[in-house]
Amino acid sequence: MRKLSDIDWDNWRAKDPATLVFVFRDNEILLIDKKTGLGKGKVNGPGGKIDPGETPEMGAARECREELDIHVSNLEYCGEHRFQFVDGYSIHVWVYRTRDFEGVPTESEEAAPLWTPLDRIPYDRMWEDDRYWLPMLISGQRFQTRWIFDGDRMLDHEILSDGQIESWGEVMAPQVREQYR
Repeated sequence: MRKLSDIDWDNWRAKDPATLVFVFRDNEILLIDKKTGLGKGKVNGPGGKIDPGETPEMGAARECREELDIHVSNLEYCGEHRFQFVDGYSIHVWVYRTRDFEGVPTESEEAAPLWTPLDRIPYDRMWEDDRYWLPMLISGQRFQTRWIFDGDRMLDHEILSDGQIESWGEVMAPQVREQYR
């Protein structure tokens, strides 16, 4: 399992279903410094495993409450990731974005909030795949992806465009927007 072609993706089933949420405010994105679990020590968006009986949207909202004590709404579906790790672990991640939230992002045992300017996203502190698909999310593109990782190292991947998300209009300053075209 070191290449995408090594996996029967038609019958692939993830061990864990999970979510990621990216909250936007003006020209900033809310990231977290992950303190526990998969990705500990990395910067990511809030999210985590979906509990039994939850929809991905319900899980995304719950994770934002648990990790940052914020209540998100109007989640927009952006895409899905299918991650396979060579050690056998697998995770299917539904990804959302929103501009609508209540509360002040507050540090928890799981995460420390990081409001980050869109032109200064710390990709060097994130999972290796983020630099490929996060610009798509920011620019309003939907995606479907497959990834193979050996620990923190990406071995193979595929990113398919899955259409456009309804435009938010002027989400970012013109100088930032140019980076994502």
